[in-house]
Amino acid sequence: MASHMTRADRAARLDAIRIRRATAHDAKRLTALVRRSRAYEGPYASMVAGYRVGPDYIEAHPVFLAMDDAGAVLGFYALLLNPPELDLMFVADAAQGLGIGRGLIEHMTGQARDAGLTAVRVVSHPPSEGFYRSVGAQRTGTVRAQPPAVAWDRPELLLPIPADG
Repeated sequence: MASHMTRADRAARLDAIRIRRATAHDAKRLTALVRRSRAYEGPYASMVAGYRVGPDYIEAHPVFLAMDDAGAVLGFYALLLNPPELDLMFVADAAQGLGIGRGLIEHMTGQARDAGLTAVRVVSHPPSEGFYRSVGAQRTGTVRAQPPAVAWDRPELLLPIPADG
């Protein structure tokens, strides 16, 4: 269980993580990760019920996934470049608390820096705001609900991209 892992256990687990660019062949696995996310249960379920990460989306945008040494997808993110926005970020329920999200943000920050970006907008799932703030994002406002697709207000944040790595 993740909560009983020591810091050394987590570090060893993170050493076995590989982040790579997603391909169209990953679309079904990424879609499954989104739809199974416990973060979108209850009132949030409608947001991901029919959601699909399609091969066309993966080919059009920088999408990166984290995999363990057995090939399991532990999480992924999608970075839109113009305008700069973290469009998607999910970590598998079983991988929560292992540093996968922080690793993905670190990777995304490098990609954003390489693309010449100075900041990335994040429209957060409300329960995830604390995570984004913990990695340096600053609250800039609120994106109002847009029923029926999104029935709740969401925090809007800006993640500064440092000039040096």
